[in-house]
Amino acid sequence: MNHWAFVTAAYAVTLLGTGGLAAWAWLSMRRAEAAAESLRRDK
Repeated sequence: MNHWAFVTAAYAVTLLGTGGLAAWAWLSMRRAEAAAESLRRDK
């Protein structure tokens, strides 16, 4: 039985998960920066 399909699938899941986590963190950071800038502007 060829195991390379499972190895490729594991790498794909890992890469997609890492990319999704990085995108989520980046979007959260952008929202937090916008909120901080809004607070700074309101003074």
